[in-house]
Amino acid sequence: MAVKAKYQSVLDLGEKLNIQNGDVWEENGILKVKGTAATQYEKNLIWDEIKAVAGTESPEDIKANITVADESVYAKHTVKSGDTLGKIAKHYYGNAGKYTAIFEANKDILKNPDVIHPDQELKIPNL
Repeated sequence: MAVKAKYQSVLDLGEKLNIQNGDVWEENGILKVKGTAATQYEKNLIWDEIKAVAGTESPEDIKANITVADESVYAKHTVKSGDTLGKIAKHYYGNAGKYTAIFEANKDILKNPDVIHPDQELKIPNL
């Protein structure tokens, strides 16, 4: 099972992300992986790891069928000490200026974009 060993970091990430309904098997030298990620962001993390290991955008030795449980948001983020909406936007979108989208999506719990608290769970919207 050399191909499984090659992609062990992908399988480990799947466990860390708690991918649901997961299954992994090898067929004719191709590793087949399926499961359900909680959000699109987690699905993207899995695919990024696959591409990093394979060294290509379209690897030939792995086939993955990863679905998303909640397509209404891009991700969910639990605020940690030191977080700002700008830092969170930079992490998920690569652009701190997109903090306004996060603020708008969370107006039910946020009154001011400059005031967030540890342990708040924020919706990171699809853009």
